[in-house]
Amino acid sequence: MKFEPRPWQKPMMSHLIDKRRCNLWSPMGSGKTSAVLTAMDVLRFCGSNLFPALTLAPKRVAQGVWPAEVRQFDHLSGLRVSPIMGDADQRRRALRVGADMYTINYENIPWLVEECGSKWPFKFVVADESTRLKNFRLRQGGIRAAALAQVARKTDRWINLTGTPSPNGLIDLWGQQWFIDFGQRLGNTMSAYKDRWFDYNQYNMESTPKAFAESQIIEALKDCTLSIDMKDYIKLQDPISSTVYVELPEKCRKQYKELEKQMFTQLACGAEINAQTAATLTTKCMQFAAGAVYHGDGKSYAIVHDQKLEALESIVEETAGANLVVCIWFRHDAERIQKRFKHARRLESAKDVQDWNEGRIHMFLVHPQSAGHGLNLQHGGHHIVHYTKWWSLEAYAQVNERLGPLRQLQAGFNRSVYHYHIQVRNTVDELVTERLETKADIQAILLKAMKGRAA
Repeated sequence: MKFEPRPWQKPMMSHLIDKRRCNLWSPMGSGKTSAVLTAMDVLRFCGSNLFPALTLAPKRVAQGVWPAEVRQFDHLSGLRVSPIMGDADQRRRALRVGADMYTINYENIPWLVEECGSKWPFKFVVADESTRLKNFRLRQGGIRAAALAQVARKTDRWINLTGTPSPNGLIDLWGQQWFIDFGQRLGNTMSAYKDRWFDYNQYNMESTPKAFAESQIIEALKDCTLSIDMKDYIKLQDPISSTVYVELPEKCRKQYKELEKQMFTQLACGAEINAQTAATLTTKCMQFAAGAVYHGDGKSYAIVHDQKLEALESIVEETAGANLVVCIWFRHDAERIQKRFKHARRLESAKDVQDWNEGRIHMFLVHPQSAGHGLNLQHGGHHIVHYTKWWSLEAYAQVNERLGPLRQLQAGFNRSVYHYHIQVRNTVDELVTERLETKADIQAILLKAMKGRAA
């Protein structure tokens, strides 16, 4: 296939060619992968010595998306890609293949660094979904990012790619940015970053940005960051969102309040629900709101109500049998939905994705963490139900984009996307929604400030 860059890909490629170490923030489906590969091809044509290159990505993306993108376009036909996958022996064999680009999942970074030892061969690193690096610290933090930090200075070019740079707010930026400039713009350490731009609350142990933090951080990153807003280039209709509110029966309401206040309650079946910590309490409250709570060994659960199941039934009726992606977070969600809706099917394999996209699944049960990077669901439908939600904006945004407006448009569909949020009133459901909206607002401001287009 001949590559015809879309208008928003042109500033992407210019940015990647001009900047040796940079951030590219652009939504899923905007063509970041082909833009990066084309920029590499241009640099290679101009004589830049940037190979071999290494792409870090979630497993599904490293294994399938990047190699497939190279095969898709004629101008990339000479680019040899070797996914470093499988057991240790298989990874070693893949590493010995004479390739221009190697791809590997984040989980195997420590192995790769140790395997290469002092002879780190990669001159160009692309960190796809760079938020995986957000927990990096010079002395603590994530093991994978710490291993990568050992070789970061040996790499001439570095690109951070993501559509959600700050899923938990501004605090997420330092770890990613360190791999671009080693602390030049946001401070040499995470402590210095926090001291300069955040206030720390010793009671709830949370850091909140100072009043001037956003503007100063944005200014600090402007010269190395490009953010693409698709609405600057094409007309996208926002998803049509509606909340289906649920009321707990009176008896359940009392039990929920008891659990919330005393961290303990006894259900009608005799099961005792005891939350030892605040984190456990929050999870138990979320399970209660969903309709069933794990107890004992954590494998058994007690059913407390069917309100969300009934709400899901109403959505099925309202959508007149339209294909639905139903997002769930707990195992009992899937089990109970499948018991009520016999046609419901879980996302467990590539075959399930294929069947969904071919219209053979009418209710697709999806855990957001399994339906993020590298997964296309837009062909199977345009209705998504959030049966239960979690605190992670990144997971929430990823699963929404799997069949979002941009994906629909790229697939040739001129149809609206519908979001349904099943939410129990006066429970932790409302807190999660509020928190997700707060995080989204912070990120939207950041992305808007960083966006840019070629002159």
